[in-house]
Order: sequence, then structure tokens, then C-alpha cells
Amino acid sequence: MTDAKTYLTSTHWGSYETITKDGRLLRLEPFERDQDPSPIGQGIIDVIDDQTRIKTPMARQSWLMEKRAGIAPSTATGQNRGKDPFVAISWDEAIALAGDDLARVIKDHGNSAIYAGSYGWASAGRFHHAQSQIHRFLNTIGGYTKSVNTYSFAAAEVIFPHVVGDFRGFVYHQTSWPSIIEHTELFVGFGGIALKNSQIGQGGIGEHSQKQWMMDAHQNGVEFVNISPLQDDVLDDLKAIWHPIRPNTDTALMLALCYVLIDEDLHDQDFLNRYTTGSDYVFAYINGDKDGIAKTPEWAADICDIPAETIRHLARQMASKRTMMSFSWSLSRQAHGEQPLWAGVTLAAMLGQIGLPGGGFGFGYAAVHTVGNSIDQYDMVAMPQGQNPISSFIPVARIADMLLNPGEPFQYNGQDQTYPDIRLVYWAGGNPFHHHQDLNRLREAWQCPETIIVHEWCWNALAKHADLVLPCTTSFERQDLAMSPRDYYVMSMEQAIDPVGESRDDYDILAAISRHMGVEEKFTEGRSSEDWQRYIYTETQKQMVKDGFDFLDYDDFREKRWFTLKTESQPKILFEDFRRDPEVNRLNTPSGKIELYSSTIAEFGYDDAPPHAAWLTPPEWLGQNNPTYPLHLLCNQPKTKLHSQLDHGKISRAAKIKGHEGVYLNPEDANKRGITAGDLVRVFNDRGDCVCGAIITATIRPGVVLIPTGAWFDPDDHDRLVSCKHGNPNVLTPDRGTSRLAQGPAAHSCLVDIEKWHGEGLSVTAFDPPMIKTP
Repeated sequence: MTDAKTYLTSTHWGSYETITKDGRLLRLEPFERDQDPSPIGQGIIDVIDDQTRIKTPMARQSWLMEKRAGIAPSTATGQNRGKDPFVAISWDEAIALAGDDLARVIKDHGNSAIYAGSYGWASAGRFHHAQSQIHRFLNTIGGYTKSVNTYSFAAAEVIFPHVVGDFRGFVYHQTSWPSIIEHTELFVGFGGIALKNSQIGQGGIGEHSQKQWMMDAHQNGVEFVNISPLQDDVLDDLKAIWHPIRPNTDTALMLALCYVLIDEDLHDQDFLNRYTTGSDYVFAYINGDKDGIAKTPEWAADICDIPAETIRHLARQMASKRTMMSFSWSLSRQAHGEQPLWAGVTLAAMLGQIGLPGGGFGFGYAAVHTVGNSIDQYDMVAMPQGQNPISSFIPVARIADMLLNPGEPFQYNGQDQTYPDIRLVYWAGGNPFHHHQDLNRLREAWQCPETIIVHEWCWNALAKHADLVLPCTTSFERQDLAMSPRDYYVMSMEQAIDPVGESRDDYDILAAISRHMGVEEKFTEGRSSEDWQRYIYTETQKQMVKDGFDFLDYDDFREKRWFTLKTESQPKILFEDFRRDPEVNRLNTPSGKIELYSSTIAEFGYDDAPPHAAWLTPPEWLGQNNPTYPLHLLCNQPKTKLHSQLDHGKISRAAKIKGHEGVYLNPEDANKRGITAGDLVRVFNDRGDCVCGAIITATIRPGVVLIPTGAWFDPDDHDRLVSCKHGNPNVLTPDRGTSRLAQGPAAHSCLVDIEKWHGEGLSVTAFDPPMIKTP
């Protein structure tokens, strides 16, 4: 027996000292500086080398038989994806199969027939970033059809540039918590500010600080208001006032708040005149000049189920105090998800506090740890991806539409585009069977391509629905760099254990395929993984020293293991420069101002995206009084995992009920249906159904149920009793775009019903590997 050894590992949910013994993970200890460590990382220990681990290349049997027999490719074999057994194959054959099929598709159909969504979050490392690796490789061989925007906030990525001229440039440069702590009097969270979400941060986290910042704000007298169907969307210790709004109605509430400000002359007309354009259109709409409907508190009360007098009181409070508003990322993920964000900016403009310390608005405080961070934005070099010469793309959430409707037109942000004819899907990083909506429809679409290649380390639904599975390493099995542009810790990610089985790094896999295809030098530039990491670090060091930072030399960094960068000397204030001089610091909008009315959007002529913030009735919401599906389903980020990552680990499993994901419902709704805590229940609508364990709580408003996302999709193909035995809510959510403007996901516009499960106990097989046949 050898002595235990310690290695530093950084992940999206925090940093850890990884303790190993005899080459195996023993335990994780929180990083010494982390004051509020996340438990998520502990979930890796029991699954890094268990039955779910993919230890050798695998090919789906019927697809492999066709390839070995030289049968012309067809989509017929795709009907068996997710059902076929797999065959273990050698790396040599796997590399040849991947390279030859890529070459075939390029020769016969062109590079636009390759789709590489490869939605991120696979690794916090700067080099071993799966999305960068696969996109660099595909650009090396001529490009691919890409996706644009994100499932997190696609509607925001499109609407904010029209309204304030930017999105990515401000989302991580928002007014920082120190400014809120010192100057804010009233913090209004539309969609809450759920602390559990701030466990995670892109590119790694050195220490978790969000809880302390919130508590400091509370202790300094900041009053918190939680406008959400969920009371625990704000930390209990903040003593927030809870307004349990009807889901999908924040826009109506915001417009009514604007009405009060106008009606009682509480709005800042000087700010509107100097810093915005289009307020006259908005005033006319709010006053009902064109549609005959004044957006009064009484009007909004019928929609959002918040009393009219409460709305008036809140508007007066917001006008009399230094007010910060936060719009949760989840607000964008509903039908017409652009509208609450535009309405929120409109409300902030009427208050006239944009650009003031502790005032204005923010997007997604606590959505991830990096929003509101009191740090500089660091200029970190990334793995160069090269240029993609292929112009075809889809909005990220339209993948099923693309696969089912090749050649059909679609509209997006003023563009008329056509869905490409995809023959091969290559996925490295991410899991569409977690992110996407209406999984039964996605599963149908997933049958269409001729080939699906994935890099995966465990047998999740993506791997089970692939043709060729190339086993990749985890962050604990390779060396990397944790250098997030949004975290002041620079960490050496140390390899703690040898790769499990025959798994390889994504870079090594793609280097081998590029060698087979004759483009290895172009992909690798003659560099090993270590060479690339030294290059990325050294180039970053040059830039950071130029920017005035102390930055260790590479070898000293590896020896020291981590160091910190200086933080900003003054808190950030969003749009501070613009407020100081709107002529010199014009926004990147046609007017140079905040556009409360957009002539550009008006020219698009979309009836589902008007040219100013407006209330548009959702296709599914509680205001319909739907007797068939009377409950509104929400799906939020889970506490026990990042998206679906580590759902099979001990931390996530411990929170399940009889092996199923939990569904939260109000006692009133439970009593009507004879449901008690711990019962297995069926949640259902016309799109599908899933079995969950009942969690009964008064912290969710009546008429609303909640299933956290991330349960591994577990279809019941044998008995066909239920769409998902495990409790994945995306068998229920609609696969529709937010609007023709952004085409983002609208998962939160979803009605369901729930009943006690009267069948026998369902065997959850989500964590069982597929049948493996001997070669």
C-alpha cells in the first residue's frame, strides 16, 4: 500500500484537493480558500470507475455491421438508436470509422452536412475544453454547421443588443456586489436570486462568495423582494418579501409598475429624454392609446395574481429608494422570453437609476457565481479554434426542427434562413438529452442522421443514442489550466489518477482522427497537450503582464500550484460611463441610446415580437384555466448537480425519492389528488409523462409544480408505460421557440397534471449501461 497523495483540481462547481491512494480517488477536500464549498464535486468519487464508465470505444451494433459490410449509408438504422446493443472495438477501428465517415459526408454532401452543437460545460480547463477542441478539429477539415446562442438565455442574447447595444460585453460586467452592499436600498429579484445556482461558474471557481455578499447586503440594510412562484428562490436569511407571481406574467407586472410611475409622475422624464429613445411609443402602449387597454395594476392583477394595491406600493417603493432589479436567466426561457427583459429595462429607465451606484438593473445575479463578481475581466488566451468557412447555422434550441425538416425555411433575428440537411452529428461536451425540450420529439429527430459520433465518459442518454462512442477522460485524469477570465484564481489542474480503461483526452482522440484524415499537422501544429498548455499559459502571461498584472512563469506556476490576481479597486457600475456622457460613450444601438422602441425590430414584422416591450399571452399558462392540464410546470437548476453532470453520483442520488427525481407541489394541490409526501406520482401532458417522487411544500405557490432538471433520460421502451421512468421534465416541455426573433427555448411555458402512480414500482435503468456484445 502506498501513502495517500494530494492533487489540486478545479471544476465548474469549485476547486478541491483530490486525495488518492493506490491510484484511486479517495476523497475530495474543499480548496483551502473556499468559504462556502459546493457538495456537488463529491459525486465523482463513486462513479469515476463504476459500471457507468465507458472504458473502451463502442459502436452500435447494427450501424457497425453496415459499416463493416460496406453497405451504403442510410437513415434506417437510426430507428434503433437508444435500443441497440453496443460492441466494444479497438481504438484503431474507431478512429478509422470516424475519419472515414467524416470524409464520406464531406465528399458526398459537403461540410454543412456535419452538425457540431457540442454544447459546453464539459470541463473547466482552459485547454481540455471539449467545445473548443471539436470546433478546432472540424474547422481543420473544412468546417461544420454550428449553433448560435445558448439554452441558458438565448432570448437575452438577441434582445439586449437591440435594446442596450450589447449582451456578452455586459453580462459579466454588471454592477458588482460591493456597490449593491454600499448603495442599494431595495433589491427586487424578478425570478428570484437562487443561491444554489451560484455553486457553478464557467472556467472554474476558486472560492464561493455569493452567500457572503448577499448576507453583507442584508446586514447593511438592503431590503430584498422576491417575485417568483418559489419562495426559496431567495435565501431565507435575507428575510425577503415574497410575491408569489403566476408563472410567465412578469412582463404584465413590469408594465403595470411603469403605469404607476407614469400615472403618479414618479418616472424620471429627464433620464428618458437624454438616455433613451422611443418612450413616447411605450407611454402610448401602456396607457392603452392604441389597443384600448391601459396597463393598470388592476389589469395586471388579473394576469399575474398579485393584488393591484401591492403593485402600486411596490412601484412607489422602487421610485423612492435606490433600487436594483435583477432579472433571472429563467425569465428568458418562456414563450416571448424577450419581453420580460425588455420590459425590465423599460422599468429601470423610467426609474432613472441606470448607471448609478447600486441602482438600475442586472441580468442573473446568482445565476452563476461569476455574475456580480467583484473582479476584473481578465484577458485569458483560449485554445484557438480557427475559422469556420461554413455559414449555415441554427439557433441552438432548434436542433429537432433542423433534423426533422431539412431544406425548410426558418426566421431568426431578421434573417430568413434554411435548415441544412445534416448527415452526421459530432458531439463532444454537453448532453442534448438534458438541455433540449420535448425529448420524445428529439428522439424521433435523432433517428434521422446517418451517423452520430460522441465523446463521453459515462453511459448517459447521449452515449446510449450514439453510433460511435469514443471514451474520454475526466478532469481528474489529465493535467490542465484553470484560468477563467472571470475568476481571480489561476490554478494548476493536476492529474490525480491515470485514465480509466482505454479513455483518452479529447485532444488525443481528435489528433488521431486528423492523422487518419491527413491533417494532423494542421490540427496539432506539432504540439502535444503539454506544449499547448505551456503555449496558452505563456501567451496569457505576456498579455497579463502588459496589462499590469504579476503573473508567474509557467514552471513556477506548476510548482506553486495556484496564485491570485489583484481585483478591481472600485466596484463596477453597469452603464456608468454611458450615464456620465451619453454622447462620448454611445451605446451600440442605432440611436446610441437605450432603445425602448426598436425601429429595427419593427422592420422585421414579427407578430410574436413587437417593436417595444409588450404583454403577449403565452400559449400555455395558468390564465387559460385549462381543466385538462391545470398545473404550471417549472424546471430549474438542481442543487445536487450541474445540469445532468454527476446525476449518477452519490450526492444527486441521495436526494432522489425511491430512485426518482423529486417533484415539488403545494399541499393544496397534493390534497386535491390524494398525494402524500414520498408517493410516486405521474406528471403528464400530451407530449409525454414521467414518474417522480412527491415533495410537498408551502414554498411553492398553488397551481405550480417544480421538477429540477438533470435526471438522466430513462425511456420505458419495454413496457411503454411512461416516457421517462426516472423523472426527466423535458419529456413534458414544449419544443417551440420563444419567438421568431430569438428562437430560444421556451421550456417554462408548460402545463401539466399530476396523479398518484398506481402501477407497480418502475425499475429505474438510467444508470445501467446498455447491452454490450462481444466482438
